[in-house]
Amino acid sequence: MIKRGIIALWLFVAAMGMSVQAQQFYNVLDYGGSNDSTGLNTEAIAKAIDAAASKGGGTVYFPAGKYITGPIHFKSNITLFIDAGAELHFSDDFDHYLPMVESRWEGTEVTNFSPLIYGKDLENIAIVGRGLIDGHGKKWWGYSEVTIREQKEGELTKWQKEFKRLNKDVLAPDLPGWVERGFLRPPFIQFLHCNNVQIKDIKIQNSPFWTVNPQYCDNVTVDGVTIDNPPSPNTDGINPESCSNVHIANCHISVGDDCITIKSGKDRSGRKVNIPAENYTITNCTMLRGHGGVVIGSEMSGGVKNIVISNCIFDGTDRGIRLKTARGRGGVVENIRVSNIVMRNIRDQAIVLNMQYAKTDNEPVSERTPLFKNVYISDMAGTANRVGLILGLEEMPVENVSFNNINMQSKSGFSIENAKNISFNNVQVDVVDESLIKAKNIEGLHITSVQNNTPKVDRPMLVFEGVQKANIQQNYPSLGTNTFLELIGDENSEVFIHGNNLMHVENTVKGSTTSTVITNNIEAQKK
Repeated sequence: MIKRGIIALWLFVAAMGMSVQAQQFYNVLDYGGSNDSTGLNTEAIAKAIDAAASKGGGTVYFPAGKYITGPIHFKSNITLFIDAGAELHFSDDFDHYLPMVESRWEGTEVTNFSPLIYGKDLENIAIVGRGLIDGHGKKWWGYSEVTIREQKEGELTKWQKEFKRLNKDVLAPDLPGWVERGFLRPPFIQFLHCNNVQIKDIKIQNSPFWTVNPQYCDNVTVDGVTIDNPPSPNTDGINPESCSNVHIANCHISVGDDCITIKSGKDRSGRKVNIPAENYTITNCTMLRGHGGVVIGSEMSGGVKNIVISNCIFDGTDRGIRLKTARGRGGVVENIRVSNIVMRNIRDQAIVLNMQYAKTDNEPVSERTPLFKNVYISDMAGTANRVGLILGLEEMPVENVSFNNINMQSKSGFSIENAKNISFNNVQVDVVDESLIKAKNIEGLHITSVQNNTPKVDRPMLVFEGVQKANIQQNYPSLGTNTFLELIGDENSEVFIHGNNLMHVENTVKGSTTSTVITNNIEAQKK
C-alpha cells in the first residue's frame, strides 16, 4: 500500500513539472504516525516537518488512512501531501490548541487558540493532494454559541482567562462583542506574513471558524479545493485578508456563512495595520450554500482594490456579490470588476453595495468614513429575489458603478440611494413586484436600453426621488407599461429623456416635470 502511494506521489510530482530526483519525501508513518484512527499524530507530524526543514525543505507525505491530530505548524519550504484516501481529523480538545499564538480574528489582531494549520513568517508552503481534512467543528460551535453566550456575569473559563491575560492591550472593534467575551474559535488554516502559498485539490470540512484564512500574505493560490461546512456559525470558506496577488480558481464551496470573502482589518486595529487586500482574481468557482457568494467586507478598514471575479456560478446563496461596510470602518473599496456570472435562486440580492451594514449616526467625513467606487458588473444572468441594492452614506455616496448586459428574473429590480455616476446599459430584468429601477438622492444617472417584459399598470418602470443629471435614452418599454417615469417630490433636476420608443407607454412622466426635458421620443398616438 505504501509503495503504491509513493508511486502515486512520484507521478503527481512529475505531473507538476518537478524533478523526482530533487524531491525529498517524509512519510509520517516513518516518524511514529498512525493511520488507523488510533493515537494522536501531532508529534509525529511535527517530527516529519522538522526533518524536512532540516534538509532545506521537502514533502511531508500522508498515505491513505485516518489520522487524528492536533494543530500542525508549518515551516518554510514544506509541502503537506495528503494522498487520495488519507484523512486528517483534527482533535476537538480545546487544550490541544494551546499555547495561544499570534493571530487575527475578524479583522482584529489578537493572541488566540492556535489555528488547526498555522504558519508565520514563512515562504514556499503548500497543502496538496486528493485527501480530506476535517476540523470537527461541532464542539467549538456549540461551546461558543451556547455555553459562552449563557455565562453569568463574572464567570470565566480557563481559556477566557488566558485570552484576557494575553490581550490586555488589544484594539477591540468599536462595537463590543466576541473579543470582550474572550472565547474565539480558531480558523482552520491561517498563515500570517507568508510568501508563495498554495492550497490545491484537497477537500476541507467542518471548520471551527473561517476555513482558509491567509493574512498579510503575498502570492496565494487556492485551486481545485472543495469546502463543505454544514449550516454553522461563521464557517466562511476562503477569507484572504490584507493579502496581495491572490488567485482563487476552480473551487466548489458550500458553507455556513460567506463562501469567499475579501477583508483588510476592522476599525482601529485595521486602520493601524493599514494593509490593503489587493490584486485578487476569483474565477471558475461554484458557490452553493452560504450567506454570500463573494463578499467584500465588512472588515475592510485597510482598503480593498483591484479585484476581478469572473466565470462563477452562485446557486442558492443568500446573496451573490456583496460589498458591505459601515461608518467607523474607514478604508476604500475600488476597482472591482465582475463578469460572466450565473446567479440562480439567490434568496435576497444578486448584487449589493451597502455602506450602512451596521446602524450608525451621521458624522463628519474622516478616516472613519468608508468609500465604495469604480465597480463594474457585466454579463450576468439568472434569478434572484432582488437584482441590485446600492446604499451609500449621505456624506459619502457610492461612486461610479455600472451594470452592463444583465438578464435576470426577480421579484424586485434595482434600489439605489446616496450614489453618484450610476449607469445601466442593456439591462433586461423581468420584475414581478416592483419598478425596474428606484433611485433616490443620486447625482449622475445614465439609463440606456433597459427592459422589463413583465410590466404592471400600477407600477412605473422608473421611479426617481432627488435625482440630478439623469440621461435616459434608447429604451423601448414593453406593452402594458402605463408610466415610464414617476418623479417624487420637487428635488429632481436636469432629467433628460430622449431617443426612446415610448409607443406602448400611456404616460411618459408623472409628477413634477419643471426640470425635465422630453425630446425626440417615439410616443403613443393619443386618441
